[in-house]
Amino acid sequence: MSVDSANVLAELRRLANPTNVAGMARFGIDGQNLLGVSVVQLRAIAKRTGLDHSLAEELWASGIFEARILAAFVAEPAQLTRRQANAWVKDFECWADCDGLCTHLFRKTSFASDLAIAWSRRQEELVKRAGFALMATLAVHDKAAGNEVFRSYLSRVREAATDERHNVKKGVNWALRQIGKRNPILNLEAIRMAKRIRDKDSPAARWIAGDALRELQRWKPR
Repeated sequence: MSVDSANVLAELRRLANPTNVAGMARFGIDGQNLLGVSVVQLRAIAKRTGLDHSLAEELWASGIFEARILAAFVAEPAQLTRRQANAWVKDFECWADCDGLCTHLFRKTSFASDLAIAWSRRQEELVKRAGFALMATLAVHDKAAGNEVFRSYLSRVREAATDERHNVKKGVNWALRQIGKRNPILNLEAIRMAKRIRDKDSPAARWIAGDALRELQRWKPR
């Protein structure tokens, strides 16, 4: 039996903390319906409810920021459809819900790599960031994917590196760094790509490349 979403939403409202909301704003976490509930508290709720895709859908529909983060924890990746993923990505309000959904839900779907490529070509700032956030999380967690998958991501990194929008350039940089730390072969390829990007006549490209090179050139395989 699905958990009653009204009870979960009522609990979230009881946990609301305006002081936390102000602190979140300082880190660029903003939205229309912020309660200030901590991730620790959200994880505790998710542990009690367990996976429940119907609950996740109702939490997402609420429009409450923390309810949507909780949805990422309780949704069942095998039940998430491409249509749902493409609808939810358009609702993102800041980097935190974008990265949270990519890390905790979207990357666990069977079509995550397709989403990464498709979203990285979109123009909406947070949708485009989501494409690169997915690439970054897949570089860490998708142990079965071959190097050719990540080479295709590096091509997208190069093409998007001149996008000056903050959320996009941070996402592109994240993807480049994580791909380059996947294994020694990709490390060398990511360093070469970063050097190509550094030569572009773009402040965003120079920042992306410079920041990534500092990390990638020091990286050692475990």
